[in-house]
Amino acid sequence: MPTHLRTLARVAGEVVLDVEGPVTQGSVLDALEAVHPVLRGTIRDHVTHRRRPFVRFFACEEDLSHEPPDAPLPQAVASGAEPFLVVGAMAGG
Repeated sequence: MPTHLRTLARVAGEVVLDVEGPVTQGSVLDALEAVHPVLRGTIRDHVTHRRRPFVRFFACEEDLSHEPPDAPLPQAVASGAEPFLVVGAMAGG
């Protein structure tokens, strides 16, 4: 997670989650928000659950930001071998 979100959630380093059912972007973010409710609305919109504009998702060296939230994440992420990264996008020149 970006530093400002880790600070908001009062976590240091990686966050380890238990996700029940299929491991998707949506289920991972649901689990994250359940453990850290202060993050609700920071990574995705409260109502639509769409990704916020300057947030990107990566896993296994791939940008998954435009994948549907219910698409399965790579098996390496589901097994815990690889992380699911929430990254703050940079803009500017």
